[in-house]
This record gives sequence, C-alpha cells and structure tokens, in this order.
Amino acid sequence: MRYFIQLSYNGSAYHGWQIQPNAITVQETLQDALSKLLNTTLSITGAGRTDTGVHASQMFAHFDIDEIIDGDKLRFKLNSFLPKDIAIQSIFRVNDDAHARFHAIKRSYDYKIALKKEVFLFDYAYYIHQDLDVDRMNEAANILLEYTDFQCFSKSNTDVKTFNCKIEYAQWKQEDDILIFSISADRFLRNMVRAIVGTLVMIGLGKYEVNDMHKIITSKNRGEAGFSVPAKGLYLTEVLYPNDIVI
Repeated sequence: MRYFIQLSYNGSAYHGWQIQPNAITVQETLQDALSKLLNTTLSITGAGRTDTGVHASQMFAHFDIDEIIDGDKLRFKLNSFLPKDIAIQSIFRVNDDAHARFHAIKRSYDYKIALKKEVFLFDYAYYIHQDLDVDRMNEAANILLEYTDFQCFSKSNTDVKTFNCKIEYAQWKQEDDILIFSISADRFLRNMVRAIVGTLVMIGLGKYEVNDMHKIITSKNRGEAGFSVPAKGLYLTEVLYPNDIVI
C-alpha cells in the first residue's frame, strides 16, 4: 500500500532534499525516522529536489508498506521524533501507482528579497539595499509566459531529457519591506528559479533591459542569464496533484 506524506522544512541545516553521501539531507532524515518508527526499512520518494539551504512550506513524498497504518497517529509520532526543522502535516493513503514526483501537475515557489536590513530575516531572505524597479521586473516576468524552453536558466551539465517547462504564473509583489516573487509551472529545472530571479534583479537594477529577456531565453545559454540568487530566500510553497489519486 502506498502513502503520501505532506511536510514542511527549514532547509538551512540541510544539503537539500535528496540523499547524498557524507551530507545531511531532508530525505535521509525523514526516511530514517520513518523506518525506525515502523520497524522496517523504507524508501521514500519526494515530489522533487530542493537545493542546499532551500526551504519548503509544502512538500510531498511517498512510501510503500505492507500494512494499513493510522496516518494521524504516525504523524504525531513522527513530529515528536523528527528534529524541530521538519514538520509533518498529514499522512494519507493513495492509489498504489500514485507517484509523488511524476503525478504532480503543478509546483509553485516564492523567492523573498528584503528591502531593508532586518536581523530576523537575514537567514530567510536575500537582502538588496539598491532600489529595484518592480514594474520593469514584472514586465520582464510576463515574457517568461511566452516561452517553454528554459535551458538558459538551467544548471549546467544537468542530465534532464528536456528543458521545456510550462510557466503559468510569474509575478512580483511587495509586502511591507519584503519583495516576493511567485512562480508556478508544471515542472522546474535545477537552479531555474534562482537564475530567473537573478536575471529579473539585474533588470530591476537597470543592468539589463526588459526586452533582453527575449534574447536571453532564445540563446539557450546559461551564461547569458543573470546570477543565481542565494538559496536562503527560496521556498517551495505548493505541489498540486489530481484529486483522484487519494483513496
């Protein structure tokens, strides 16, 4: 039987989601805790990979087990067992072929920029003291919706089969002294959001023109795009699935 886990985590102490040698990751921490509580060796699969230092307010993973479990009781035990920077929201049964990664139909991220020096946001937002032209940044963000090939924003030497993504939404908004970039798509490439944000920041600073976004995207060259902003300001905020996967 297959179960989905909905969780959130502060990524500051982790080398991303995916298990890797000689590094603490969210996947490994959750998988070890789950295996100990259920007294069996389990393997969990996440909705995607987040890089070192990236946070998630909503993430999903799945695991298989040969017995029916009480999701609410397991959630309570896991939250007591896990470190304070990983929290479980729910555990529920799904169809046996439901896949946390491949069945996700939409993913959304937020990126936070602090517009003034704020000690309580230092680890959770990227501080920029220069003035940013948000109108220009939003104009350039709208251009993203005209394209599907985003190789120019992908991490170099990645092993993906396609660079195509369908971006549904990309917009900046300001909340007090925090500038938030929200973006939604069917999938994202490695480092894609951070490279997009860095490019839009360059436009907001007047280093690039708005229409340069067309040239950058069609170049398919990572070197043409802007810098990659720090991971600490990036949050996975939503992963959406078809309703019919839940039992």
